[in-house]
Amino acid sequence: KKVASQHDDEFLEQYGGDMDIVLIFSGLFSAVNTAFIAIMGPSDATTTDALLTQIITLMVMNSHGTPVTDTYPLPVPPAYSNGQIWFQTLAYASLSFSLLAAFGAVLGKQW
Repeated sequence: KKVASQHDDEFLEQYGGDMDIVLIFSGLFSAVNTAFIAIMGPSDATTTDALLTQIITLMVMNSHGTPVTDTYPLPVPPAYSNGQIWFQTLAYASLSFSLLAAFGAVLGKQW
């Protein structure tokens, strides 16, 4: 019984440190990866600019008494290329695996 307890203590000490390293690495990697994923998203600036331009135009027309007869379509965002889709897929997959590794390390630490 004493030998098994000693073996368990050595095992937990060795792999507890390894799990701490996995937690730190996966946390940092997930943070950096999330920052890149947020940057890769579509820009809302063009839609916001178009909406503000429409609002200002309608307000000016209304203040001058001009009837509003024109419609102002919103700009269509450009489509993603196949390379961008693959890159985003890989980024989301790597984020998922990183979070899964962190979850496994947390489960291992609590066991």
